[in-house]
Amino acid sequence: MGFVSGDGAHVWRGIPYASPPVAERRWRAPQEPQPWREARASGAFGPECIQLAGPLGSRAPEGEPVGDEDCLYLNVFAPRLEADALGREGTRLPVMFWIHGGGNTIGSANVYDGSRLAVGQNVVVVTMNYRLGVFGWFAHRALRSGDTSPQDRSGNFGTLDLVRALRWVQNNIAAFGGDPERVTIFGESAGGSNVFSLLLSPEARGLFHGAIVQSGVMGTVDLGEAERFADESQPGHRFSSNEVILEMLQRRGLAADRAAAKAAVAAMNDVQLRTLLRAASAHELVDLYEGSRFGGMYSIPRLLRDGVVLPLEEPLHTFTSQAGYNRVPVILGSNRDENKLFHLFGSRFVTRMFRIPLWFNDERRYQLEAEYAALMWKATAVDEPASAMRVSQGASVYAYRFDWDEEPRALFADLSKMLGAAHALEIPFVFGRLSFPVGGRFLFDDENRPAARQLSRAMMSYWAQFAYTGSPGRGTEGRLPDWKPWAEEGVSAPRLMLFDTERDGGLRMTSERMTRENVIRQVALDSRFGDWRERCEVYREFVKRRARMSVAQYESIGDGACREVSLDE
Repeated sequence: MGFVSGDGAHVWRGIPYASPPVAERRWRAPQEPQPWREARASGAFGPECIQLAGPLGSRAPEGEPVGDEDCLYLNVFAPRLEADALGREGTRLPVMFWIHGGGNTIGSANVYDGSRLAVGQNVVVVTMNYRLGVFGWFAHRALRSGDTSPQDRSGNFGTLDLVRALRWVQNNIAAFGGDPERVTIFGESAGGSNVFSLLLSPEARGLFHGAIVQSGVMGTVDLGEAERFADESQPGHRFSSNEVILEMLQRRGLAADRAAAKAAVAAMNDVQLRTLLRAASAHELVDLYEGSRFGGMYSIPRLLRDGVVLPLEEPLHTFTSQAGYNRVPVILGSNRDENKLFHLFGSRFVTRMFRIPLWFNDERRYQLEAEYAALMWKATAVDEPASAMRVSQGASVYAYRFDWDEEPRALFADLSKMLGAAHALEIPFVFGRLSFPVGGRFLFDDENRPAARQLSRAMMSYWAQFAYTGSPGRGTEGRLPDWKPWAEEGVSAPRLMLFDTERDGGLRMTSERMTRENVIRQVALDSRFGDWRERCEVYREFVKRRARMSVAQYESIGDGACREVSLDE
């Protein structure tokens, strides 16, 4: 039993799509939920998945574990339909399946209200929670032994949760007015990365028919790196499963130091290790990642190339292969100032008091570093995969850049310059709700809201038209500029749609194209940099962002000038 939202949508919350992944089901592929016979109340969200509280959502003290392992629930938002129309052929509506972001370690579907998108665009919106962090992506030899399936052994439990929820949609969404033959997956940030993973995964084949990647990074991790010790000849991840076990043994006082902990692990068999891991409390496990936290997020190897759930080869290679991935119409996009969301609270070029940004202390350096970080993001997450997919699947690939930057001032801070078209700021436009869980009052005011609403209506229209037809075209009403597919040939051919208000040029196609080599070259030639050290600091961030620039490239820049700027700084 659901309810009617203030926007007029029929809403069902907290529907289980899998059995609780607890006890022996921790670190196993999700299983079918237990059926029920009586009417079930569905007015409340299910619990958020276990995570560390951060500044963007939870009211708990920052860094404190919150949530529940029993969290595999989804929510449905649908236009009000007559009971006799539900499930009837010809009346079923496209389904838009939202995957939330948060670095795959934080976040929740519970903060996203799909009512306005559902009612305004006549679609069914599904949002869902999936296992995060150490519970979502964790691989170890002990978990592969015993009575396990290939999916259990993959380590990709968060990805398998997404697949399980999509299977639920296939089996059940017609009862809510949705069409299981027109399912579009869309997600932002880590949610966008997860959309990439579903495009790659053989497990998801046939479960969706279109995909939208909003600021998603196309990164995966080798399964061995996710397990090996960090000091092996082929180093493992700093927070690999073996490194986490060493930390656990030392914190429990079962080993005096790292060497003793390694000896203890070597002496344990798979049953003992599996028992140790499954008996640990959820809070103890997330606490083991203390040394890698940022705003509640923590570092963990995720999206593992296991050969079953995700291919063994790098994503870009897979997308170049016509048979290697789930070829469906796709939209890829980024925001013009992606990294400013992180720079605003972390850059040394901004003066802050009590963590609140006040003003620039070096605007030139701030803007340069943010500009090139965003260009590299676009090159690796939009343009390069768009080119690869365009060759593989033809004219069913679309791209965009979100440019809205009309935030007002907040105290001394000019947010239009400090934040601009930053990471995640397109989300309220896509959902038609010009607000944010935290800080929304600083983004929209009486002056900028009318134009922002107009832009929001256009973006929702394009997204919905794509869900209906596999092409954004001119939007659902046919009145918007024609959004053309990504063009692979021709310097001046249209490639991506720019999203902005009329004041800054409006909706328009552009031929702009970027590769990582072009970004590296532009940094070298940009006269706004003061010296090579400033350039090398930008390059250093490329190296840290997984294969956007190799160490060898970095050390050869400027006749070796970058060797003087340590990668560890």
